[in-house]
Amino acid sequence: MLEKLRPDIFTDSLHEISAEILKKKGIKGIIIDLDNTMTNWNERFITEDVCNWVKMMESQGLRFCVLSNSGKRRIEETVKKLGLSYVANAFKPRKQGFVLAMKKLKTEPVNTAVIGDQLFTDILGGKRLGMTTILIKPRATREFFGTKLMRKLEKIILKRF
Repeated sequence: MLEKLRPDIFTDSLHEISAEILKKKGIKGIIIDLDNTMTNWNERFITEDVCNWVKMMESQGLRFCVLSNSGKRRIEETVKKLGLSYVANAFKPRKQGFVLAMKKLKTEPVNTAVIGDQLFTDILGGKRLGMTTILIKPRATREFFGTKLMRKLEKIILKRF
């Protein structure tokens, strides 16, 4: 079971993820989490540095789809500046949202990476489908109450890796 939670790559931030590394792994599409990955929790804007990183990755031929458990209106408002496709109300780690995101990206698990800040949603969901998974440190400490509880369990698991 622990192998389904082990990310392929650990990193401190999005800016440490390069197009070169992903392309060497055959990655063409990126499924990316919103809260505490691209934005601080529950915020409706993406900082300029994250926008620049996304644009740089896209200039290298990588495609993005935001996958979030948040509602459609919030995601739409947040990502419209970048024109990214998205899947709202994903119920991660269920497979459906990931499959829909891959359809939007026109990719398969073998050439899709998942980037997120949570083991039990982003990483588990990507691993269940055989995707490359990348765990980043959360952007902020403010988050949903349920997520805060899961972080305690995540810390125990991450120590084992």
